[in-house]
Amino acid sequence: MLTYNMDVEERSVWLRATPNNAVLAQPFYATEAGLFYGRSPFATARTDKESYILFYTLAGAGLIEQNEQHIELPQGAALLMNCRTPQSYCTAPCYDVWEHYWVHLDVVGVKTLADSVQSQGRLTAAHVSRMEMQPLFETLFAEWKKETTTAQIEIGLTLHKMLALLAHQQLSGDESRSNRTMIKQIADYIRAHYAEPINLDMLLAQIPVSKSWFLRLFRQYMGTTPYNFLLSTRITRAKELLVLTDFPVGEVARQVGFEDESNFSTRFSSMTGQSPQQYRKSALKPFAQNSYTQAKARSHDDNSIAEPWFLLFLTGSDQRSRLPFFAVIPHHRDDTAGSPA
Repeated sequence: MLTYNMDVEERSVWLRATPNNAVLAQPFYATEAGLFYGRSPFATARTDKESYILFYTLAGAGLIEQNEQHIELPQGAALLMNCRTPQSYCTAPCYDVWEHYWVHLDVVGVKTLADSVQSQGRLTAAHVSRMEMQPLFETLFAEWKKETTTAQIEIGLTLHKMLALLAHQQLSGDESRSNRTMIKQIADYIRAHYAEPINLDMLLAQIPVSKSWFLRLFRQYMGTTPYNFLLSTRITRAKELLVLTDFPVGEVARQVGFEDESNFSTRFSSMTGQSPQQYRKSALKPFAQNSYTQAKARSHDDNSIAEPWFLLFLTGSDQRSRLPFFAVIPHHRDDTAGSPA
């Protein structure tokens, strides 16, 4: 349900669109946008809407309410809000105007960024330079009117820039810097000790926060859970060992922190789509033959231009190393040989 008092100046802008399938396939898309010059009675309240809304205040101030939270948006403030729960917004008390940009946007990419800028679901505003945000809204409005596929792609990119700008400001505050430093220390610890047994209790013992808060912060800054980050680190290292060494799969598993080869193979296949043996085989397909064949083909295409090339592979002295060193050496023909005297 929607109720409103649309007390805005006539110069206000309200744009609407019905996304087609091509638009819905974009990482970000918008359904409505506007520039409202709201007077003091301006107000909107709704129970739900399947989208997020991004506000940016140009002059005056707005008041946003949701989930028993109240936040004022003064000049230069931006805020992203999930409209799927009841909310209201209006010109803030003691202000005569609320001049603001707004855009309704959605898709999974928005939710991902929203999780980064909304700590524990709190309404959180950030100060963003007008010189940075206003040109993005102007681009959005200009592309909106074109109604072409290219314009829709540009709109998606512009929305991404808006959200990235907001996220950057949100995550650069003093509290955020402290949290980010803490999470970075944990991530660095995992990278350094991935081959050792690591569990959540060991990580929590290093930081002065609760389990639920730590998990929320880790996902906010790293985009995944601590366990999945550890798993990804181990699998990445396993890829290197499979390509650069002759270690049996069981030894690779042990070196990256897996006690059981079967569990390692299952996890590896799940994350890469290949078994460890398949990955090693595909990564070590003869490169030399393909490169030599291509070079030889080029030399036959036009003898007056191309030269034959010899591809030389040198193998490291360490028998365990599979890292190929190669050099491409041009072979210079004696073009005078066999020519008429």
